[in-house]
Amino acid sequence: MKRIGILGIGGVGGYFGGLLAKAYFKSDDYEIIFIARGESQKAIKESGLKIVTDNFETIVRPNLVSNNPEEIGKLDYLICATKTYDIEESLTSLKNCIKKETVILPLYNGVDAQERIQILFPENEVLQGCVYIISMIFSPGTIRKIGFYEKLFFGSRTASDSKMEELLSILQKAKIESYLVKNIDETVWEKFIFISALASATSYLNQNIGEILSNSESKITYIELLHEIEDVAQAKGLKLPHDIVGQTILKLEKSPKEATSSMHRDLLAGKNTEVLSLTQFVVNEGKKYGVKTPLYEKIAEVLIK
Repeated sequence: MKRIGILGIGGVGGYFGGLLAKAYFKSDDYEIIFIARGESQKAIKESGLKIVTDNFETIVRPNLVSNNPEEIGKLDYLICATKTYDIEESLTSLKNCIKKETVILPLYNGVDAQERIQILFPENEVLQGCVYIISMIFSPGTIRKIGFYEKLFFGSRTASDSKMEELLSILQKAKIESYLVKNIDETVWEKFIFISALASATSYLNQNIGEILSNSESKITYIELLHEIEDVAQAKGLKLPHDIVGQTILKLEKSPKEATSSMHRDLLAGKNTEVLSLTQFVVNEGKKYGVKTPLYEKIAEVLIK
């Protein structure tokens, strides 16, 4: 019996974890554990996790929902999808659930999660991963997904092919559109360029995707951010598509116009935001590599209050 833990039952963890729970509910081979707390844990224990998309609604139940390490027990796989500011605290609290063989798959918005987790668990196989999806907590125990786009990419420079193929099979059998990629650094940075510029622009301008695309000044701000982060990525030696800015704008144009970034949603709700991982990180990397990022600096100053 392989035991798979999902840490963070928000938009990403809830949606993909929900697909895993649905696929393996009566399985003899896999056990799905939701690691959740508070209202979310209570709602899922009582009524299951409800997933609402544009086309359907479904209720799924994991084998266990808990945040007690003793109850959770040892895990074979841990998929992490909390906010980036929770990485150290949430994973440290689960150290007794992580054995030497546990494979950790981070699905965060930033690009430094793999390094940060590897520091905590130097003996473990920590993969790199990213997702493209617009989903959020609608209410405790309910995840709302907008639009049709949902892709999960992962890979590793060190993990064995057999481990990678096994995880790919687990994900694909759960009808998760997932891809095992060789050049995972570049794939993760392509996503980061998209989400970092979007999170920074939507939060700074207080506009959703449609408003940014339809307002010429806002669009110029967004494109300027893309150019700055592209310069940082190039300085780091990443081999990204030569038209990465054009490709990223195209991705935005295909996104639901009424949608915004999770950082913007958190800002509007008065919650802690991922500004350090999504905006300030680019400023810091720019300084490290001698690349000027004046617009990122300006936005970081405004958003870090």
